[in-house]
Amino acid sequence: MAVLLRDLAGASGAPALSDADGELDWTDLDARVNRWIRLLRAEGLRVGDTMAVVCGNRRETFEALLAALHTGVTVVPVNWHLTAPEIAYLLADSESRLVLTEPAYAPVVDEAVRTAVVRVRQLVTGERDVGDAVAVEPLLSGLPADEPPEQVCGSTMLYTSGTTGAPKGVRNGLFRTGAPFGRVERLLAYAGHVLSVPARGAVLLVGPWYHSAQLFFALLPLLRGSRLVLHERFDPQVFLAAVAAHRITACHLVPTQFVRLLRLDDAVRAAADVRSLRVVWHGGGPCPVEVKRQMIEWWGPVVVEYYAATEAGVVTLIGAEDWLRRPGSVGRAVPPNEVVIVDPDGAALPPGRPGRVFVRRAGKTFEYHNAPEKTRDAHLGPGVFTYGETGHLDEEGYLYLTGRARDLIISGGVNIYPVEVQAVLQEHPAVRDVAVTGEPDDEYGERVVAVVELDPHRLDPAAAPQVLEAFCRRSLAGFKVPRRWRFVAELPRDGTGKLRHDVLRELLRPQTTVGRS
Repeated sequence: MAVLLRDLAGASGAPALSDADGELDWTDLDARVNRWIRLLRAEGLRVGDTMAVVCGNRRETFEALLAALHTGVTVVPVNWHLTAPEIAYLLADSESRLVLTEPAYAPVVDEAVRTAVVRVRQLVTGERDVGDAVAVEPLLSGLPADEPPEQVCGSTMLYTSGTTGAPKGVRNGLFRTGAPFGRVERLLAYAGHVLSVPARGAVLLVGPWYHSAQLFFALLPLLRGSRLVLHERFDPQVFLAAVAAHRITACHLVPTQFVRLLRLDDAVRAAADVRSLRVVWHGGGPCPVEVKRQMIEWWGPVVVEYYAATEAGVVTLIGAEDWLRRPGSVGRAVPPNEVVIVDPDGAALPPGRPGRVFVRRAGKTFEYHNAPEKTRDAHLGPGVFTYGETGHLDEEGYLYLTGRARDLIISGGVNIYPVEVQAVLQEHPAVRDVAVTGEPDDEYGERVVAVVELDPHRLDPAAAPQVLEAFCRRSLAGFKVPRRWRFVAELPRDGTGKLRHDVLRELLRPQTTVGRS
């Protein structure tokens, strides 16, 4: 048996993992994971090696992930919306030796592998090979399902971006290659006690698993014995039907999904059976106060907000009752964290004074893969780090976020780094200068806006939005492409060349906006 499934594998007939194609009980899941462990070893992966996974929310994704966590292999979750050049960068930077994909994404993965500077073995889910990707099921079927020997704890490395906008792999302390499995069991106990991660419940995943919060609020319940139900995407009515049908006890949502749920007809909402829900975690960006208030009125005190990031996980929590007394707060620090607000010189500030938000945590925190300077920039000192936000504490230690020290757009719970989008646009011959920023959006929280200094002799301004959008889509995933364009004669920069953000905001006011919305 897989070590982390030993206490669960005997529950024959009890559902463990399900997707659109079927369901596994705990005994069958353990057998599948055992075969996957042997497959990864047969493919030549050793302790400390890295594999990338470009798959959707499907059973094979979590089977492979669980196998890696028992073979000392590091898994790199990859956003399936990325283009071939973006995937190639991740494969090369992570030094992945193997990439697992599914038929829908196999062509773009194959293109990425051909352009990457490392040799990468390709596997694809299902019964048939796709291009150079070898089908997984025939390989698994020939392997024993009993307990593999010499199991070793693996890890994950999720990619985020630093101030340069270039993706950076994050190595944090949640799972550590070679760590004793007892450490993971202590993590699971902590998740249950502090984060209300259920044991023997039912969890619904409706967001992409490659996001850190979606991944860990699905994986940790699964390892605690909760059934995990996987949906490929979020649909508000389908979501409500699944909660009722599977008696879902926990799920993770982002504010955009709250908005879509609240837009349903009153009759649909009134008929929805959400009585089984015990905890609904949310984060991934600011939630409008009125939206959250309406969700609490509808679902009751099950809504729990957190402040967290890929780098080092959850820092603060706030339950619904506390939030109603302190609307807008993201909560108080949970152990072993302490929130510290500092001024530009790094000195601690008293309650009520705004500044940069830092976290103090004993022991190892996180580091960026192949980027020691980025790791240093994120740390004020040993065990004191920042996610990049600004804010203040009240007298009782509740945190209120007021902005972001780094230039970052959060749209629908997804981080978008303007520098990356700007770099692509600057490659177009008609773009003299460009600034990319975010603006409020009722549904997504924020949307991407590009302010472009255009050469009208090279590109007709009337056609520019369509042309530049198509140009961006050649190199960027769709969610990174600007949703609105503003064309100006000259970007507002000061004498040193720095962008005047105050002037830029004025340019983007609705009454002065031109171009396509």
